[in-house]
Amino acid sequence: MVTTPEEFIEGQVVLIDKPLTWSSFQAVNKIKYALKSYTGVKKIKVGHAGTLDPLATGLLIVCTGKFTKRISELQGMEKEYTGTFLIGATTPSYDLETEINATFPTEHITEELIHQTVKQFLGEIDQQPPVFSAIKKDGKRLYEHARAGEEVEIAFRKTTIHEFEITRIALPEIDFRVVCSKGTYIRSLAFDFGKAMQSGAHLTALRRTKIGTYTVEDAITPEAFVDGITS
Repeated sequence: MVTTPEEFIEGQVVLIDKPLTWSSFQAVNKIKYALKSYTGVKKIKVGHAGTLDPLATGLLIVCTGKFTKRISELQGMEKEYTGTFLIGATTPSYDLETEINATFPTEHITEELIHQTVKQFLGEIDQQPPVFSAIKKDGKRLYEHARAGEEVEIAFRKTTIHEFEITRIALPEIDFRVVCSKGTYIRSLAFDFGKAMQSGAHLTALRRTKIGTYTVEDAITPEAFVDGITS
């Protein structure tokens, strides 16, 4: 069923499957530009409920019109992610945005150790956000400090891991599924997981599959959204 211009102006929740390398801002902008043309309203309200890094794919909830007031509520919902840790090396960004800066032994890592280590991260944990993140410190984003080579002290935050499942072990790769609270950095989880096994790790793939009851299986790409309202 086609959504009318009036319905978008009044308020809609649009489920987008964000492509790899796109920023969340780019995805929202593409939708907003298309909606301006489709509705004839130049200042139509469009926003998203929770940023995904460019190197992550998956569910991005986009709200239009009056539904933008629901963004903070949607951001507070628990989230599910799937992805891959690479064991034995770390990067400054904790993912593939930056080059490997240190390598670690992996000979001692067994399936039993992996499954035992998972238990350390269930429930409420203290987590330090990555230095390559959008959190503000002294008026600048952390990643701006990092790219300028400035050292900053980053406070630990409390977050909750509701479920943490290992879905594939093919060392040096480990695939996982995580259900967590708002504000959890899966990149930091990768780094901390490697450290807890007396090794190192970084994130090589990440996909957000759920936000609350919303699922990526019901989402469409930004291009499919644009095609749907312009064809």
